[in-house]
This record gives sequence, C-alpha cells and structure tokens, in this order.
Amino acid sequence: MKNIIAIIVLCLISYGKISAQQTPAKNQKTAITITGATAHIGNGEVIQNSIIIFENGKITAVGSSGSSASKGTVIDASGKHVYPGFIAPNSTLGLVEISAVRATDDDSEIGNYNPHIRSIIAYNAESKIVESMRPNGVLIAQVTPRGGRITGTSSIVQLDAWNWEDAAIKIDDGIHINWPNTFTRGRWWLGEDPGFKANKKYEKQVTQLVDFVQQAKASIQSNKETINLPHHAMKGLFDGTKTLFMHVETEKGILDVISFAKNNKIKKLVLVGAYEGHKVASQLKQNNISVLSTRAHSVPAMEDDDYDQPYKNAKLLMDAGVLVAIQNSGQMERANARNLPFQAGTVAAHGLDKEKALQLITGNSAKILGIDDIAGTLEVGKDATLFISKGDALDMRTNQLEKAFIQGRDISLESHHTKLWKRYSKKYNSK
Repeated sequence: MKNIIAIIVLCLISYGKISAQQTPAKNQKTAITITGATAHIGNGEVIQNSIIIFENGKITAVGSSGSSASKGTVIDASGKHVYPGFIAPNSTLGLVEISAVRATDDDSEIGNYNPHIRSIIAYNAESKIVESMRPNGVLIAQVTPRGGRITGTSSIVQLDAWNWEDAAIKIDDGIHINWPNTFTRGRWWLGEDPGFKANKKYEKQVTQLVDFVQQAKASIQSNKETINLPHHAMKGLFDGTKTLFMHVETEKGILDVISFAKNNKIKKLVLVGAYEGHKVASQLKQNNISVLSTRAHSVPAMEDDDYDQPYKNAKLLMDAGVLVAIQNSGQMERANARNLPFQAGTVAAHGLDKEKALQLITGNSAKILGIDDIAGTLEVGKDATLFISKGDALDMRTNQLEKAFIQGRDISLESHHTKLWKRYSKKYNSK
C-alpha cells in the first residue's frame, strides 16, 4: 500500500513539473532603470538612446539618456528595443484550454441573450495558452465571451496572475453583441449553392434585438421589486459606464448599427470586425466610432475583394481618421493571439507607418478599451507593463524578448513552447 501511495505521489509531482504554469512574479521592490534602448512609446513617438525608470510598478521617468539619473537596478539595453506590453482585445484567452475537452471549454452559455454573463469569473489565470503569449510581448488581454446574440460581458486582464481577481485590470468593461448577418451561405451538405445570399431573416432578427434592448430600458426604469437580471445588466450601455462592442462585418450592417446606437441612445460604441468598414469610414469618423479591425492574417471575405484586403483594412480606416486597433478572433484564435505583433507587422508591410502599426496593438487598443490611463504607452504615471526585445518586435525573426515586466514585476518568459523549443533544438546536436 505504501509503495502504491509513493508511486501516486511521484506521478503527481512529475505531472506538476510538466504541466504547472510559471509562478507569478513578486511585486517590484527596488527601482529599475533601462538605459540605451530605442524606446517605442506606443503613440507614434520613438526615443533613441533612451532612459526609462519605474518604481513600485509605475513608470517615473521616460526620456533621452542623461535626462534623468539612474535608480536602483540598471539594465543596459544598448542596441535593443523597449515596447509597451501588447494588448489582445476581443480574446477568449483563459476561457478555453483544449477545444476538444468540454470540461476546459467555458467561452459561452446556453441561451441567445446573455448580457449578465461575466467572462471574468471563468478566466483561468493558469492557462498554458495564456502563458505562451508573454514570450512574444502580449501582456494584456480583453477576455470576451462567445455565442448567442448578446454574448455577455468582457473584462481586461494582465497575463501573470494567480487567479482572476489578481489578473483583473478592468472588470465588466463592455457588453458584446453579434449583429445579425446581412448575408448567409448555402448549406453545401444539403446540396445548396455554398455562395453568399441575402439573409431573409435579417429584419426579423434585428427587430428581436431592438425589442430586447427596449424592454431592458423599460425594465431598468421601472420600480418593480423583482429584478430581471439580463435586462438590468444592460444598464451600463445607457448610462455610459459600459461600452457596446458590436460584432458586425458588412457595410449595410455597420450603417444599421450606427442607427441602432443613435435610436437607443447608446453612449459608447465600438465595432468589432467591421470588414467593410473602409466603405463607410467617413460615417464612422463623423460619429466618433472606434474599430477593432478584422484579423490581418486572413483571406479576403468576398470573391471580388483585393487579395490583400485584410492586410490593409486597418490602414484604410486610420487614413480616414478612425481610431483603430486589431483583434484576433477567428479560427484557432487563442493560439494565434501570440502572433498579434506580426499581424501589426503585416499591416506595416502593406503601407502603414511602422510606429502607427505599433499603435494598433498598444496605444490605440488601450484607448478603445478605456485603459489608456494605465497602459498602452510608455509614459510617466502608467503601469510599468513593458518588455525589452533584441530587435523589431513586429518582425517574427527579431521579436526575441530578453525581459518583460507587468506592473513592474519581472515576469518569467518560460512557457511550454520555450521548453519544447530548447528540448528539440538539441535533438540533432547531441551525440
């Protein structure tokens, strides 16, 4: 019996060594100074031969070398680059670990109208997938539910924590709605033409959504003792304490969403996806509507689109004066979230200035998510959430992180991926 217990204990210890996530870093105790690096501020500004100082998790100095005296531990980053931590909006990180294992899949709930569902309480801070984001510089994410017409409420987290309470940066920041599709595809498995066709149920689906919103508004204004939880969860959209993240792609859908927001007096509106947003960019600019643009690493949606349409969507919107960031929803979205910087690099390769492309995953993302007071740029007073890279962090060849900090904490850059890379990189060298 003792032998059996010993074997079980050893197995558990071995499993823990294989599967456990890195222990979250301890709070910053001494000041840290980074000198000599090229600092990419995240607002379009670049400082050569910079000095950055942070204490107690906050940035206290940013400028050219010599503008401030070094404090505490000094890191010589000469010839290297410093960036603010990258931000992944509209992500299901921490909500699903293995798609094929139902017990690890918690990104959606039963039902079609779920504004009261809170993604933050399902967030798994010990996810291996979350851990794999950090070596590429993705340090913050907006955790977003999926499924149904109204999917629920998102929250924003930093990616080095013991649990969701420690991870939370901004809880219940917005409600996500999937606007009805104006087009559908034929069901090829039933012998239908697989091409696009008009959605005959579009008007009915829009009416149902409008009815729910109006009922919610009436319910909130009533003095009934019994509270309708889904209705009252919508309150933040009407008083401006929450952002409406509307997932919509087509030109007609976007125009209808603008009218919907005006008619229902929605105070804060962000479009998610907006694949055809460039066609109505002037209306978006006029109505001060921001966009979390469609994933850059994707194929054109329509047969007559330019081959590089997904690569240049963000640039077209930015050129029109729209505030834009990029998000990564779609196939294998959690694993692909670590490639967010390379999506920004692809946008830069197709005409957008490199520092403006950087803003798509730093400063612009922070503004759209409402966390620009603490994140998104390297500025005095903001959280010291940043990293040092050997080269250009938007290029997969030179995105090689040496150090990363979240709120001033010196975090581990080890992950399941890096361990496997180290293991197999020696496979053919050993004899």
